[in-house]
Amino acid sequence: MGGLFGWLLNGAIFLSLVPFIPFVAAYLIAILRKKTKKQAVAIAMDVTTPFLYISVAALFNTIFNSKLGFYIFLLILLLALGLIGSAQNRLKGKVDFQRLFRAVWRLSFFFLSLGYIVLLIIAILQYITR
Repeated sequence: MGGLFGWLLNGAIFLSLVPFIPFVAAYLIAILRKKTKKQAVAIAMDVTTPFLYISVAALFNTIFNSKLGFYIFLLILLLALGLIGSAQNRLKGKVDFQRLFRAVWRLSFFFLSLGYIVLLIIAILQYITR
């Protein structure tokens, strides 16, 4: 894979390995573009979530010797969409899809960050004890 596509793919892989770099970069760019700190954190969370998703799925696959990490986390994401959408429908009588997706995306950031830390520690401990 040469050219621009290979370069972009390698960049995405690198950013998935260290997902805190896209967070910091997006935060700094948002601050430089005169966003408030709250808006900058929200933008950084939104940018970092796909990198965390890839990273946590890969860590899960490595630790548990599986190939289902991506699909397991996709299933959890879809279940969260369904549960929060159902709750929103019961409370408000309608589903606001923009708020639904934003809520699930931001919750995903939180849980994937926690999962990244836990799985990274487990992977390091497994590597040390081998």
